[in-house]
Amino acid sequence: MFKKIAIVMTMGALSLTGCGPAPTTNGAADPSSADGASAPATPGPTDTATLSPAATASSSQTPAAEGTTEATPVTSAPAPPAAPAPAAAPAAAQPASQALATTGDGAQAATAFGWGPVLTGDEFSYTGAPDRTKWSVYNSAGHAGKGLRSPQAWSVANGVATVSGDAAGTTGGMSAKFAEQRYGRWETRMKTNARDPKYHPVLILNNNSAPNCAEIDYAEGSSVTSVMRFFLHYACGGADFQTTAATPVDGTQWHNYAVEWTPDGISGYVDGVKTFTDTNPAHQPSTVMKQTVQLDWFPDGSATKPSQMQVDWVRVYK
Repeated sequence: MFKKIAIVMTMGALSLTGCGPAPTTNGAADPSSADGASAPATPGPTDTATLSPAATASSSQTPAAEGTTEATPVTSAPAPPAAPAPAAAPAAAQPASQALATTGDGAQAATAFGWGPVLTGDEFSYTGAPDRTKWSVYNSAGHAGKGLRSPQAWSVANGVATVSGDAAGTTGGMSAKFAEQRYGRWETRMKTNARDPKYHPVLILNNNSAPNCAEIDYAEGSSVTSVMRFFLHYACGGADFQTTAATPVDGTQWHNYAVEWTPDGISGYVDGVKTFTDTNPAHQPSTVMKQTVQLDWFPDGSATKPSQMQVDWVRVYK
């Protein structure tokens, strides 16, 4: 497990949320997520840090001790001192994070950092459709107007909510009716199947009326299942509109993804390990936000394989 994460500035597509017309979700505006830049196909160290000026990450290096040798005198004449042995090369700088295990260890940020009792959320301890008192299930066009988001894509059974995407791009998403608030802590246990590269799982905090397209994508998959990304959007576009991090993780296994939003900044976690931090006050959303869960379709003209995303629970803390 690693102690820190490198934070990477990428130019992934910005979410359409709050930046233009959005489809409806049973009468509510429908959020949609941005796809991150492509990531390595196999787990490995996170990308090298290249942040916006105020969101910083650090890595350290410790030089190895220098070695020396001493000359042994001879009786006939003093021998010149032997040249010192070459100094050991400084240790290579270590990435701010090491690769996570490919299977989830069950660790939770809430437990690791003492977030206290669960205030609200959904354990999905029922059968049928998602609880309509807790969720607005999308019934609209899909991400960027491609495909459909259908209530029929969702089912809840055996303590797990499942959203399926079919070969035609009919998939699903939903937004929470609980914990629409400014600041707080959210944690979600989620996985996918091997999935088609065109289906991307996304866990988001957003508000369609947020100025500057503010959005926190605290777990976003791209075309590979070996990396999960964190995106903090604080502008609708331009050269400086987001900070991001990429965490090596096997997305086809259960993992716990969390976000902590306080007046001091925004942090992301995977399996109880901090993987993202941005403390720039200018990057803070200025409105309340709420949880959304989506399996987004990014068609490229090739055939699509049916795919699934599953959620074990969503929990909100103070």
